[in-house]
Amino acid sequence: MPVIPRSAIGARFIGWGTALPEKVVTNEELSKTMDTTDEWIRERTGIERRHIGGTTASLSIESGRKAIQMAGIDPLSIDALVLSTTTPDRTVPATSAAVQHGLGLRCGAFDVNAACSGFVYALVTGHGLIAMGMKRVLVIGTDTLSRITDWTDRNTAILFADGSGAAVIEAVSGPGQLMGWDFDADGSLEELLYAEIGGTLHMDGKEVFRRAVRIMVDSAEKSLKASGLTANEIDLVVPHQANVRIIEAACKRLDIPMSKTAIVLQETGNTSSASIPLALFDAVANSRVKSGDNVLLVGFGAGMTAASAVIKWNQS
Repeated sequence: MPVIPRSAIGARFIGWGTALPEKVVTNEELSKTMDTTDEWIRERTGIERRHIGGTTASLSIESGRKAIQMAGIDPLSIDALVLSTTTPDRTVPATSAAVQHGLGLRCGAFDVNAACSGFVYALVTGHGLIAMGMKRVLVIGTDTLSRITDWTDRNTAILFADGSGAAVIEAVSGPGQLMGWDFDADGSLEELLYAEIGGTLHMDGKEVFRRAVRIMVDSAEKSLKASGLTANEIDLVVPHQANVRIIEAACKRLDIPMSKTAIVLQETGNTSSASIPLALFDAVANSRVKSGDNVLLVGFGAGMTAASAVIKWNQS
């Protein structure tokens, strides 16, 4: 389990932004093209509607621009762009190159693919770059899963959608916001959720549910231990927005009440890398997070990956 060295340079959020496509697809609309109902989808997933459209680059540029504008900084002052996505616009080059150009950045840029755990992977990577001497890093989580979804498959079409969330993190004196973190993966479970190149998503829903709860809880407990906090000291949990039942089961095992959980999946569906930043920044916008709060980010994804991080909100 990694422990952050006391000598490491810390970082904090200084700006953030989100992007969702204009087109909204409701459960009622899906019920007209497949054997399902609004009630069936809500009961099993908690999802009511989802946003569809755009490209990974266009959504990333939109959320990234909002984050830079909120931070009030010159784009040229950003030292690196880390884009988490499992749906790049092209096989080559990395979509981060197009995003870098679109935002007017002059820095290194690369993609990270850890599926739905990706934003936490990218966020911790950004903190690592700052610990090694960079001053500002733009971290983005974006996915356009509608492009790899079979819209006749009730098992997957009711879940997946498109969106983006971005954050600028900046070096600070002192420990910064990141208190503890954990990465995990179990490649033996690859066949539970996958899409071939050029193909669509296939998922063993029941097994993903069972494994997801276990790997989320395990990762969260490791991050809590690394941070020196207990579950009772967490003010807000921001989980991957896949399924409300998975979130409920994981929170129950962690002994954290659902009242302390940020949930937006009813409006967004499962947006993979975008889901944690969308939920986090929605919570911030609705005054559910204040300076000094302990926030637990935790996700799981195809692979089967898991990632978690405990942050002290805007610790300077």
